[in-house]
Amino acid sequence: MDIDSEFTGQSIQRIEENTRRIATCISLLTDQEVWHRPNESSNSIGNLMLHLCGNITQYIISSLGETKDNRNRDLEFSQKGNITKTLLLEKLENTISKAIEVIKKTTREKLIKIHTVQGFQLSGIGIIIHVVEHYSYHTGQISFYTKLLKDQDLGYYANIDLNTKNALE
Repeated sequence: MDIDSEFTGQSIQRIEENTRRIATCISLLTDQEVWHRPNESSNSIGNLMLHLCGNITQYIISSLGETKDNRNRDLEFSQKGNITKTLLLEKLENTISKAIEVIKKTTREKLIKIHTVQGFQLSGIGIIIHVVEHYSYHTGQISFYTKLLKDQDLGYYANIDLNTKNALE
């Protein structure tokens, strides 16, 4: 087994899993709910989705993909609802698709090379770990808020027995 391919493959799997989870949440919400801010210290789901697009673009597409960094981070949080949930999801899915293509093409040299991203010095591996962790973190926030609004299980583990014990090898 090639450790580079295993790492990038597992990372892509987690990214795709989080994208499906966010899509599940968005399907249950109205446009108004997607843009609702529970208080001034919190972001809306719409803002979090724009933020994820900006972060993933900056870290993966721009840095590892070696394209110009055009991120406007403040704009991700200042939007107040003028984008439909359908367009938000399309934007996220397009960003994820581009990021996955970059990850698939990332060489061992780029994985171990130190890159400067958002003022931080990270290896390519560190960049991918950051994106997976950051994406998971905000997916959890979106899931929590969706459950709070809808009072329902999101079915992420439907038909899976999570009480199954580990097999000894």
